[in-house]
Amino acid sequence: MKWPITTIGFDADDTLWHNENLFEDHHKKYCELLSEYHDSETVEKVLYETEMQNLELFGYGIKGFTLSCIETAIHLTNGEIRPEEIQHIIDHCRYMLSHPVELFDDVETVLEKLSSKFRLILVTKGDLRDQERKIAKSGLAAHFDHTEVVSDKNVESYARVLQRSRVPVEQFVMIGNSLKSDILPVLNLGGHGIHIPYRITWEHERVESTPHEHDNFYQLESIAQLPDLIETIVANNDD
Repeated sequence: MKWPITTIGFDADDTLWHNENLFEDHHKKYCELLSEYHDSETVEKVLYETEMQNLELFGYGIKGFTLSCIETAIHLTNGEIRPEEIQHIIDHCRYMLSHPVELFDDVETVLEKLSSKFRLILVTKGDLRDQERKIAKSGLAAHFDHTEVVSDKNVESYARVLQRSRVPVEQFVMIGNSLKSDILPVLNLGGHGIHIPYRITWEHERVESTPHEHDNFYQLESIAQLPDLIETIVANNDD
């Protein structure tokens, strides 16, 4: 049975606005800072391992990332890192937290168009305070009927969001840049997923294959293409 699409969910970071580019810039500066101790490949490898070890306790976001950067720096320098170098790490992470929100082209136009026909909800993960700051600074909050900041994105968290929002999963479409966090859990629940890749994918968010064979999976190059695709999905479900 085909169901009408009533609700569209959006990821935030790297779907509505740039985010991973800030981490990319920090990684370059971080590797430069530790270049007298280790090569970039070693620094990146150990930092990622530290992040993964800390993820359960620190969660996602810049604050947890900062703590992992400091821990990694202490480890890689055998405790010889200088206080001013640790301060440099903290200062740059503070810069990331205070950085202006840079929307992708066409985002506001697309949300305006879709919000006139569908219920829109924002589903993002990470540090609550930082995500709330970005949502407020983006100027996009008024387009959404509901906003959820979750600690992680998986089948269980999406099921809870949809239950609280009283949305049958068959009537739900999720838009995002991460196959692992935004698309696959919703497909597994029975909803629709539209993948809009960002030019950078964090290693933790990478998956081995793209679910092209799934009937409810779609992929776009730009969010500007979204309204036309939604119309096509709706038309197909009305057949």
